[in-house]
Amino acid sequence: MTTAADTVHPFHQRARALLDGLRDKGEYKHLQTIDGPMGPSVRIVGEDGTARDVLCFCSNNYLGLANHPEVVEAGIEALKQYGSGTASVRFICGTFSPHHQLESRIAEFLGVESSYTFVSCWNASEALFPTLCEPVDAIVSDELNHACIIDSMRLAGTIKKGLRKHIYKNNDLADMEAKLNAARESIGEGGVIWVVTDGVFSMEGSVADLPAMRRLCDDAGALLVVDDSHGTGVLGDTGRGTHEHFGMTGAQIDMFTGTLGKALGGAAGGYIAGPSDAVEMIVQRARPTLFSNALPVSTAASADKAIEILMREPGLVRTLQSNVSYARTKIREAGFEVIESPTAICPIIVGETATAISMSKRLLELGVYVIGFGFPVVPEGEARLRVQISAAHTREHLDGLVDALKKM
Repeated sequence: MTTAADTVHPFHQRARALLDGLRDKGEYKHLQTIDGPMGPSVRIVGEDGTARDVLCFCSNNYLGLANHPEVVEAGIEALKQYGSGTASVRFICGTFSPHHQLESRIAEFLGVESSYTFVSCWNASEALFPTLCEPVDAIVSDELNHACIIDSMRLAGTIKKGLRKHIYKNNDLADMEAKLNAARESIGEGGVIWVVTDGVFSMEGSVADLPAMRRLCDDAGALLVVDDSHGTGVLGDTGRGTHEHFGMTGAQIDMFTGTLGKALGGAAGGYIAGPSDAVEMIVQRARPTLFSNALPVSTAASADKAIEILMREPGLVRTLQSNVSYARTKIREAGFEVIESPTAICPIIVGETATAISMSKRLLELGVYVIGFGFPVVPEGEARLRVQISAAHTREHLDGLVDALKKM
C-alpha cells in the first residue's frame, strides 16, 4: 500500500530530473572549498578533506587587493568600531560614517557628482531601471549585457507597464543606431531613452566602444548607462575603467553601475554613480535600499581603502596590464585560441561545454584553478576556459598556467 510518505512531490521529481540531466551531460557545477585568503594561489580542500595549493586564474581579484594588509586592517578596525552591521535599512537607522566616506570616494574616483552603495552590484542594477524609468521610456540594451541588467529591465517592464525595450547585437553600432531610431519612435510624450551596456563583457573580455556610443546617444538625446564591473581597476592609465581607456571623463557617462567585489577589494557590494538628482531618486525610491540592509560597514571600509590604494598606486594597473599582455602571448604560443582584448579576461575557446568542464577538471589536477563555461552562459559550440589575470600574479605563476595548458 502506497502512503503519503512514499509519494515524491512533483517539485522534487522535477528538480532531481534536472540535476541528474546536468550530471549525465557533464555540466554539473561543483563548489570548491578554499581554506585561506584569495590570492594568486589558493588552498583548496578536496572532497576527501585533504588540502593543496593551486594557482588561481578564476578570480576577479584583478589588482590583488582582496588580501592586501591595509584592506584587511581597515575592515577589522571598522568591525571593532561599528560592530557587524546596521541591523536596519539605511533610511531608518542604517547609515554609518564609512558609508558616506566610501560613497564620496567612489564619486571622486569616477569624476561624478554622487554615488550610493548596495550590498551587491546586482542590487544596484536591480534598483536602477525600476526606479528611474517611467512607462513612456525606452531602454536600448546590448544582447550580451550581464544578467543583472537583463533582470533589471525585466523587473522595470513589469512595474512600469508600457516601458519599451530594444535589444541590439553585441557591439554592433549600426544595429544600436537602428534600435535607437526605433526607440525614438516608440517613447511616449516626455519619454527618456536609456542606452545600457557593459563596459567589459564578462564572457568575451571585449570592450564596448563608448566614444561611438556617446555620439549616437547625443544624436538621439539618449542617456548612456555603463556597468563597468570588469573594467574598473583594469582599464585606463589609472584604472578608472573603460571610459578612461578611451580618453573619456566620468562626466561623459550619464550613469555608472559597478561592483566592489572584483578589483576594488573583492569582498562584496555595488554602487550607482552619476548626477546627484538621479542618485537622490535612488535614495528616496529604490526598493533594494528601502527594504534591505546597508553594506556591512567592515566591507565598506575595506573597499574604501582599496580605492585609496588604487588612487595612490596606479602602478598596480600597469602591472596588471603587463601581465595580461604576457599571458595572452604565451597562451597563443602554446597553441590555444584566446580572444584578443586589453582586459584581464582571457577566454580560451574549446568548443563543447563538456570539453570545457573536463579540461577545467584536468587543469585542477595539474595545480591550476580555471573554470570552464558553456551553454547557456555562452552560445552552443563556443564553450571556453575563462582565464583571469591579476596584478598579484608573477611571471612564474603565468608560466605555470601555460605549462599546464601545454600538458593538456
